[in-house]
Amino acid sequence: MADTILIVDDEKEIADLAALYLENENFTVLKANTAAEALDHIENEKLDLAILDVMLPDMSGLEICRRIRERYTYPVIMLTAKGEETDKITGLTMGADDYITKPFLPLEMVARVKAQIRRYKRYNTGTEDEEDVIVHSGLVLNIRTHECTLNEKPLSLTPTEFSILCILCRQKGKVVSAEELFHQIWKDEYFSKNNNTITVHIRHLREKMGDSFEDPKYIKTVWGCGYKIEP
Repeated sequence: MADTILIVDDEKEIADLAALYLENENFTVLKANTAAEALDHIENEKLDLAILDVMLPDMSGLEICRRIRERYTYPVIMLTAKGEETDKITGLTMGADDYITKPFLPLEMVARVKAQIRRYKRYNTGTEDEEDVIVHSGLVLNIRTHECTLNEKPLSLTPTEFSILCILCRQKGKVVSAEELFHQIWKDEYFSKNNNTITVHIRHLREKMGDSFEDPKYIKTVWGCGYKIEP
């Protein structure tokens, strides 16, 4: 069954172009030119990924992302204007998994979509050689159900946050660099980003876990090297 992608952009030409390339890769594509249309699709359709433009006439794409994260864990990619670093960081903080700067290369967009869906499915279903449940100091990650609890209280994590936590827990005691996290999460995706993306996700994870930056119990920063979780 084809994966369903929602594209939300008030510029019809951009939405049509993105849809054309995604449909050529056998995705089912739903388009929305307003936030109202987008929210209707989100409410009534089973989606596998959403691509949201930040600037919409009736509501910010960032607000749509926030509403998605209240109920769903599927990947969200934000479309941002060139040079709008604030929008990128805000989107990641609100639960987006990735961002694409406009104007974008359609083939790069397709690669990012495939990478996000592949990673989301991998961590949602697990594989035979992976442990189904990771337990560490009150933290429990269920790979098959994509559920995470801390001291028996549920944590609502985005797919990227869940992936980062899984990687760090599986390699607890070892320092994992931002570059390694990029490689393990996005694999063959070609893109140019800086380490600030991982930094934002780590910060958001700490906030959700109630972890202190100065004296963290879980995710520790090893300056100049990366991040680790103590065994």
